[in-house]
Amino acid sequence: MSYNVIYAGTFDPITNGHLDIIRKASILFGKVIVAVAKNPSKQPLFSLEERVKLVKQSCAELANIEVVGFSGLLADFAKEQNAKALIRGIRGADDIDYEIQLAQINHKLSGSLETIFFPPSVEWRYLSSTMVREIYRHNGDVSQFVPQAVKNALKFAK
Repeated sequence: MSYNVIYAGTFDPITNGHLDIIRKASILFGKVIVAVAKNPSKQPLFSLEERVKLVKQSCAELANIEVVGFSGLLADFAKEQNAKALIRGIRGADDIDYEIQLAQINHKLSGSLETIFFPPSVEWRYLSSTMVREIYRHNGDVSQFVPQAVKNALKFAK
């Protein structure tokens, strides 16, 4: 039996590490909803609409991916989407405590939502959107870390 899962994040911008997790999830689950969070506590490089567009372009070859923007509690969004689980990427030990806290809170808020942790492939273990933004802001080359859609969009950002 297949069911919907959600991979949520700010995706500012989406990286090859995110795509690695999305591809893994798309193999295992019938439908993966990539939920792009508004997150008012962050100062994004791209608007919510731009981030949704970049994720859609980056995932275009994956048939069972749906990309949507959302705001509010992830547990509430998951209920609206009939999702049974959340996908979270864990790069290393630094991520684990925080991700477990999120998993427990989301489970408590929803009453049943589970979290499945995916490690990224070794080549992307160190990668984060924060690092990509920092490299970009210091005029570094981020082309090896992001999909083509992001490379194109960064030419016009700032």
